[in-house]
Amino acid sequence: MSHYHCHYDQIQKTGATVLNTQDERVDEEVYVIPILIPVSEVAELLANYDPASSTSPLVAYSRPLARAIMDALKRAVEVDGV
Repeated sequence: MSHYHCHYDQIQKTGATVLNTQDERVDEEVYVIPILIPVSEVAELLANYDPASSTSPLVAYSRPLARAIMDALKRAVEVDGV
């Protein structure tokens, strides 16, 4: 079972310059969300990930990670009053 967590005190809303898919610089307002992944789970997580496959990673690996991110984003937005 995965044990991903978010460091809620370190979530930041900030401006960032990023490259889009056309390699153009875009200024965006973003949330930076630190997700904590136990070192003991990294090998299994990466072993079950194939970046060439559109169905990878399996739900058993991706859903807990996605939920940690979404819970953190929801909490950050609620704190910001958005």
